[in-house]
Amino acid sequence: MRNDLDFAPLFRSSVGFDRVFNLLNNAQRLQAIDTWPPYDIVKTNDDDYRIEMVVAGIGDADLDIMQERNVLVVKGSKAEAKDGEYLHRGIAGRSFERRFELADHVKVEDASLVNGLLRIALKREIPEAMKPRKIAIGTAVEQSAPLQIEAERQVA
Repeated sequence: MRNDLDFAPLFRSSVGFDRVFNLLNNAQRLQAIDTWPPYDIVKTNDDDYRIEMVVAGIGDADLDIMQERNVLVVKGSKAEAKDGEYLHRGIAGRSFERRFELADHVKVEDASLVNGLLRIALKREIPEAMKPRKIAIGTAVEQSAPLQIEAERQVA
């Protein structure tokens, strides 16, 4: 049994949370969990992440990695080779498309393919304006005469 949540009442009293509600709606719509290709998501430090994906038998020319706003899309396809009759086929060589939702300000740094393991390095780069900053406490300014706007002085 599946319970769909209705987020409509939240839309009436919130501003700017559209992306959060869309993520929740998308998570509800997932029907089957696709387990191929297998992958790991590793947090290497506070702002660095790495996605490792097993893509045995697929070369770098057969892979396509794109970042569209806050979504990372990894596509792979392999042309079927007709080099004989398979008696057993245990190495998966099918096409795939895997999507990863990225947080704001997460960018792809690079990608590499070594021994059938695709590694995608991600970095969160928070703009300076959004970083916390320390406010210095200064000394109080002495009460002095009120400031006056100076007018042009004319010599008589």
